[in-house]
Amino acid sequence: MTIDTDHLGRRIVVVTGMGVLTSLGQGQPANWQALTAGVSGIRRISRFPIDGLRTTIAGTVDFVPVVDQSAPALSERMAELVIEEAIAQARIGRFGDFPGPLFLALPPVELEWPQRLAMAAASRAAQKLEAGQKLGGGKESDADQTVTYDDLLRAAGSGAFEPYYRRFLFGSVGENLAERFGTKGSPVSTSTACASGGTAIQLGVEAIRRGEAECALVAGTDASVNPESLIRFSLLSALSIRNDPPSSASRPFSKDREGFVMAEGAGALVLESLAAAQARGATVLGVIEGCGEVADGFHRTRSSPDGKPIIACMRNALADAGLDPAAIDYINAHGTGTPENDKMEWVGITAVFGDRAGSIPISSNKSMIGHSLTAAGAIEAIFTLLTIRAGLLPPTINYDLPDPALPVDCVPNVARPATVRHAISNSFGFGGQNVCLVIGAPT
Repeated sequence: MTIDTDHLGRRIVVVTGMGVLTSLGQGQPANWQALTAGVSGIRRISRFPIDGLRTTIAGTVDFVPVVDQSAPALSERMAELVIEEAIAQARIGRFGDFPGPLFLALPPVELEWPQRLAMAAASRAAQKLEAGQKLGGGKESDADQTVTYDDLLRAAGSGAFEPYYRRFLFGSVGENLAERFGTKGSPVSTSTACASGGTAIQLGVEAIRRGEAECALVAGTDASVNPESLIRFSLLSALSIRNDPPSSASRPFSKDREGFVMAEGAGALVLESLAAAQARGATVLGVIEGCGEVADGFHRTRSSPDGKPIIACMRNALADAGLDPAAIDYINAHGTGTPENDKMEWVGITAVFGDRAGSIPISSNKSMIGHSLTAAGAIEAIFTLLTIRAGLLPPTINYDLPDPALPVDCVPNVARPATVRHAISNSFGFGGQNVCLVIGAPT
């Protein structure tokens, strides 16, 4: 007899489809081959001018074309591509008719500078016409290019920029995806900083456990590499400034780590109850065994110095999975490469795993793909599932100078064969957003 409930009598939630896109490429095969070969997807930014910027590199996905370049437009296109891959692998529903809800991790959406400048220019042109001034064809002065709030209000009030309004609504990406793929109910879009992808997975798991759905479509997507985001993170001293060569910039757990590298990407998973997956003869790729989420609130960027929220997050996930720490064979670390984050993650791991902490393989995908922010939790959950299925641990590259304060087995520089039955995927975000997933092999 097949058991389809867990230790608490809840429905077991499994993964039957996955799709991924990162700076390494599009699709599972391309990403897995590059990831396990230790290839870096970090490159010089070419999408916009980088003169005067302290950080000039990122894990961009310029190989994904969009008509109108903006974070929501590229985020939506990447999400479409990974959802198509996940649904095709799961072989569920029909195109435009997915039989469950959509849970989407999405970055904050705001009007970007190209659109602001276009609106301001239209407002100034209208003002000149109203004043009877002749519109010249020469170059605008610096004063003419100044964008004021009144300029934006006048342009918005003209009714000529409705496409901008629709594009830059936070819910627009989720609504468009729900319509395209025919998901059921209202799409749920969440933005919990770097933990967002994990949060979206947890929401899908809970919906299935509660019996509200037999399946769910979960995705995380982020295309935030633009001048404004880059400058904001730079002002927080959060980014690596090791620009040459770009591939060497992301250095999780190394003594000479000095910041993370922004990146773009998307990941999608089809979640189902085990009973539903078995009933339709689906291939089970892995099990989402446990979820833990703990809010910190200590500081807008720093982790609590006592590590309690991170510790509680991992312990809650293990308890939710009904597992002892001794059962964990591998940890896919949040591992951003910032001095503070890596230190606090190690503090949490040592508290939870005790003497085993130094012997558990703990690698960081971000050393190769960069930090895909809102999408990171979904992407790294997929890479954890691929790790379990392949029996091969991705390396942490650029690990040339060990930190004596962090005696971690980070699978340095070269992939390693290993049998993984249960793994943890950590996501610890700005503002104290912490999510931990326990992921297991199919039984």
